[in-house]
Amino acid sequence: MSLRAPRRLLELAGQSLLRDQALAISVLGELPRELFPPLFVEAFTGRRCEVLKVMVQSWPFRCLPLGSLMKTPDLEILYYVVDGIDCLLAQNVRPRRWKLQVLDLRDVDENFWTIWSGARALSCSPEAMSKRQTVEDCPRTGEKQPLKVFIDVCLKENSVDEDLSFFSGWVRHRRGSVHLCCTKVVNYSMNILNFRNILETAYPDSIQVLEIWCMCWPRMIVWFSRYLSQMRNLRELFISDGCCYLPSLDSQEQLVAEFSSVFPRLEYLQMLYIRRVCFFEGYLDQLIRCLKSPLETLALTYGSLEEQDLKCLPQYPSLSQLKQLNLSHGALRFIRLEPLRALLEKVAATLQTLFLVDCGIRDSKLRVILPALSCCSNLTTFCFHGNDTSMDVLKDLLRHTRRLRNLSLETYPAPRESLDDRGHVVWELLTPLQAELMRILREVRQPDRIFFGPVSCPCCGTSPTEQLEFNFCFCGRPA
Repeated sequence: MSLRAPRRLLELAGQSLLRDQALAISVLGELPRELFPPLFVEAFTGRRCEVLKVMVQSWPFRCLPLGSLMKTPDLEILYYVVDGIDCLLAQNVRPRRWKLQVLDLRDVDENFWTIWSGARALSCSPEAMSKRQTVEDCPRTGEKQPLKVFIDVCLKENSVDEDLSFFSGWVRHRRGSVHLCCTKVVNYSMNILNFRNILETAYPDSIQVLEIWCMCWPRMIVWFSRYLSQMRNLRELFISDGCCYLPSLDSQEQLVAEFSSVFPRLEYLQMLYIRRVCFFEGYLDQLIRCLKSPLETLALTYGSLEEQDLKCLPQYPSLSQLKQLNLSHGALRFIRLEPLRALLEKVAATLQTLFLVDCGIRDSKLRVILPALSCCSNLTTFCFHGNDTSMDVLKDLLRHTRRLRNLSLETYPAPRESLDDRGHVVWELLTPLQAELMRILREVRQPDRIFFGPVSCPCCGTSPTEQLEFNFCFCGRPA
């Protein structure tokens, strides 16, 4: 029978103090800083909203990471927290102890709350706790720093985010003294009004990750480009479903020029994902030419690349240090792959992930890139499933991976010889072919995770996903 550990003295003191709400409010100004986090947690758990309101007004740290404490939005608590801040912002002279500069509503910093439990609270200095990285995420704007409210945004179709609407209205009301900082903005909706509201309210330099899943009409591209030009700290940009219909050649060229013109200002862009965007077809050169900083990730998926698009990829310094390259679900069947070989040769020292899934790469096309592929010694992930490849060329491919000893995940199609007339795997044919492929592979190196074929793996139950549509599994360990 185990004895229950006694409650910490700080926890008991906080609970005792909160039993008398008026007393708790009256002594907050005299409490040691070390008592604020555990007392705030007790007040939050017990929904002592008036105490929370007053604690915010005396908060002795630069950051209040409320999001990691409040896993799901709680509008009642948010109202009281904002009301407490509002009372201070309305005053000309603010309390001496009030240090709050960042209200963080993202779930990113549980350590702030847990570090105050046990003996660590005694060994961790308040000065160290007050140094929060998020304070520097927004550039300085003057001598008197505005309060920064950090929140991640996800706009979905036919849904209203009440806490986001609440904070947007509050920031507009307190414009100048409060900045809304959105590190990540994801837009699944075609509702342009909500998206525009966020882009006009949020501090543009705070946006580091931007995903747009429905860039489906030309006017939106032109409109969005004007906002994109202000996001100078953008690291990751994802755009999808650009133009469901093709405009005229003249307007298509104008769209590309309008969109590309902002890229020279995105000095910190590292990841660019373009998914099912038709207006770049044949004009990719104009975009790549405008990239100033070296990309780490380039993904051009679910599109029909033209030959001149592929030719431009190895020409520019911005693609010379790629770590991830994804050309999956693109039509490469009728395109010469010499430019892709040149690109692989160029990034051989840095490339870690290569996705060439369902690209229409047949035997002759694959042989073109094999010498360059064998030079990518830092490759950890290579996904090639979904292509039409013969047994002989798959053997050749595996032999060319001799020097790729860092590979931890590799996916391949079932050999053409294991398919029936409808392209379906015949398991009785695949099993011995797969055993032969694994024997050849083990002659050159020891594999880790290997996947073959187009259906769910009967061994491990792996199912297709959008990221990895691999299926038939062979663990790579000796039988």
